[in-house]
Amino acid sequence: MPPDTLEFEEPIAVLLKEIDALAMLPQTPARQAEIDGLARRIESIRADIYRRLTPWQRVLVARHPNRPTVLDYVSLLFTDFTEISGDRRFSDDRAMVTGFARYKDEPVLVVGHHKGGGDTKQKIFRNFGYAKPEGYRKALRTMKMAEKFGRAVIAFVDTPAAYPGVESEERGISEAIALNLREMAVLDVPVIVIVHGEGGSGGALGIAVGDRTLMSEFAIYSVIPPEGCAAILWRDSNRKIEAAEALKLTAPDLLGFGLIDRIIPEPVGGAHTNPGQAAAMLDAALTEALSEVSAMESGARLEARYQRFRAMGNAGITE
Repeated sequence: MPPDTLEFEEPIAVLLKEIDALAMLPQTPARQAEIDGLARRIESIRADIYRRLTPWQRVLVARHPNRPTVLDYVSLLFTDFTEISGDRRFSDDRAMVTGFARYKDEPVLVVGHHKGGGDTKQKIFRNFGYAKPEGYRKALRTMKMAEKFGRAVIAFVDTPAAYPGVESEERGISEAIALNLREMAVLDVPVIVIVHGEGGSGGALGIAVGDRTLMSEFAIYSVIPPEGCAAILWRDSNRKIEAAEALKLTAPDLLGFGLIDRIIPEPVGGAHTNPGQAAAMLDAALTEALSEVSAMESGARLEARYQRFRAMGNAGITE
């Protein structure tokens, strides 16, 4: 299969190979018409496949190596982005991006995990999106700066988890995430959280306390990755497909539980197939959420944020 094609997209891969073979031949109107017909057939098959994705298939889409990153969205939706580096205590964590920018000409702070692009060198440079304590401390340092200057915070979540290595434990990863949870709960500026890829465990939560949580259609958000869940519950990580079903990690599941506020549609085939269109869809949802939250009086906004998180876990519970 083509390298960008996921395992469940095999019918599409076969047609893509046909198009590639035809494209290498001398072009005629008849041959171009055949290519166009195959392209339309691919779109039809892709739309049908993506209407019926299983939870595990959604995991694969959320992890696609070409899925847009926080910096892709910054380049498409924001202007005047100025990155801020370092936690002023240990070092700069490249798996966490922070910086001031303008959104619709309004000054904001952008915070987000970064897994790296499709290039392996970039993924290693970004530590595959696994942030360390200094990443969460950098995020909090810049969010406090945003609070000081009255700038809204827009957080992009896309991480498998916080980095689980010895150095993370030595430098206090649990304390760093816990402090972020506490401080974000009372941060006196609008905070919009966007889960656009993989929202994994405490690593995601470390920048995910806000007034509104938006989630991309094929993103995932869970307490643990399916492989880890399967290894703990059944001592068999190969039962990851079963675990993905049990975790209820899809956007429709989480909207039903009241854990997110809105699902952001994606282009057919996922955001990686058309980043520009994906950004436009995200833009519409973000504009509405930010406008709604910014219109609230400070005290009312903080109380609503508190009550929002207090209510989590009560969906479906009756007296």
